Amino acid sequence: MNILYTAEATARGDGRSGHVDTPDGILDTDMRVPVEMGGAGGAANPEILFAAGYAACFHGSLQLAARMRKIVLHDTSVTARVSIGADTEGAYRLAVALTASLPGIPADQAHELVDAADQICPYSHATRNNLDVAITIA
Repeated sequence: MNILYTAEATARGDGRSGHVDTPDGILDTDMRVPVEMGGAGGAANPEILFAAGYAACFHGSLQLAARMRKIVLHDTSVTARVSIGADTEGAYRLAVALTASLPGIPADQAHELVDAADQICPYSHATRNNLDVAITIA
């Protein structure tokens, strides 16, 4: 692999209820277990950060797929919902639901772009066959 960029973040404190930051200071935030999982909530958590990263990456891949096909997009968005839960054996697992909004794009073309984005997106590559990912078009 020809590495183009490497991100670095450090977690400190009490695991999911600690602090995470990056050497460049761009990310510097407290982490808290969500209320739904018995924590205090009120701060970021790993699932929020993963959702933000996947949404941004998939949206960029969607835009690239459109440029490659000379399709002009306006006001598009991708929403990622990352869920965490225990499987039947008690191991924690993630599931992702991506929703792409492509206003003004015909349904067949929207599906083509979303399928292409799923092939381009590094997050999609990393999660493929590792966790459940559902992709819909709004």
